[in-house]
Amino acid sequence: MKTNLSVLYFLKKPKKFEPGIACFIYLRITVDGKRAEMATNRTCNLERWNSKAGKVTGSRQDDKILNSYLEKVKAEVNALYTKLTLEEKEITAESLKNLFLGKEGKQYTILDALDIHNSRMRALVAKGEYAIGTMKRFEVLRRHLIAYLESSYGESDFKVKKIDYQFLEGFDFYLRTVKDNGNNTASKHLKNFGKIIRLCLNWKWIQHDPFRGYKLKTAPVHRDYLTPDELDRMVTLKITQEYLSKVLDFFLFSCFTGLSYIDVKHLKLTDIALGVDGEKWIFIHREKTDIRVAVPLLPIAEQILSKYADHPACVNEGRALPLTSNQKINEYLVDVAKLAGINKILGNRIAKRTFGTTVTLMNDVPIESVSKMLGHTNIRTTQLYAKILDDKVGRDMAGLRKKYTALTHTE
Repeated sequence: MKTNLSVLYFLKKPKKFEPGIACFIYLRITVDGKRAEMATNRTCNLERWNSKAGKVTGSRQDDKILNSYLEKVKAEVNALYTKLTLEEKEITAESLKNLFLGKEGKQYTILDALDIHNSRMRALVAKGEYAIGTMKRFEVLRRHLIAYLESSYGESDFKVKKIDYQFLEGFDFYLRTVKDNGNNTASKHLKNFGKIIRLCLNWKWIQHDPFRGYKLKTAPVHRDYLTPDELDRMVTLKITQEYLSKVLDFFLFSCFTGLSYIDVKHLKLTDIALGVDGEKWIFIHREKTDIRVAVPLLPIAEQILSKYADHPACVNEGRALPLTSNQKINEYLVDVAKLAGINKILGNRIAKRTFGTTVTLMNDVPIESVSKMLGHTNIRTTQLYAKILDDKVGRDMAGLRKKYTALTHTE
């Protein structure tokens, strides 16, 4: 049965209206002369409202965002109307309104989506397809979202259909202020939340992406690494305490292989074999990305492996090195750094960057080779390492400077 549809916006004044006070924007759906109205949770000053066009007048960014939202809602109502028409279902203004508001069927929430995602990821962590650290980031995201909802909405959960630009903006502000997150940390949480939203879109729980038009900005990060002098100091450092000596060895092994803590922990003696050049190489799949990498074994790394060849964990379990917990290693590295006279917070990330900079790029290993050994899926990631090497830039330009030294320019 053919029906006639009209969708328009109008302003509703608050009970205690005074000039200058914003009015509520309402959507009116009319089907065959019968109306249904609903709040949009948006407001506008009376003098800035174009009643004929049903939108805000103005060219400011917030005006554009509001008008874009109103157009999107209107388009969704029309799309639902078309869908019901094609399905030959009875259409009323009220049923169309309820369908848009999601009052028909289960009302899925943020925690519904997060719990499904986290449960599946937890199972994949057990299979080694995700790192535990990745799982923990989504668990932290869940806690932050609950805290944000309780703080800003007085609720412990939230319907995914109600998530909009303002929700994201508020969550970002909450992370930066209440949780005291830095710019990049807050952006990472929102990026992870974006993954959850994309799942909701794929599952047809929502029809529009609240992240559309939302810009995530990350600030440049200073990336520490060991300079050639600092690396030499670490290599030649003599330590009498056995537990600190082990930690130094494990750190240096990552400096000369570029392997992460988890990759070294899972490294087996069977992962080391002869490469195309007849020398020993490490052949593994990176734990984090499952990317296959092949890393030639440098002499210092080989010496460290030989040192622990008779360790019970290596003999009985086939492990390459008897690593302790990452937390303990980082804790003891503080003492190692003091002994070496290095004023940097040492850890596996610095070790990996040292391999990607001081050990390889500064010794003219092509960036493409470095990228492959580090298991980077995009060479732009490796180029971030190259940007911090002023020393290499100086050495690269030395020959050019010498070439032009003999030339003179006279007027």
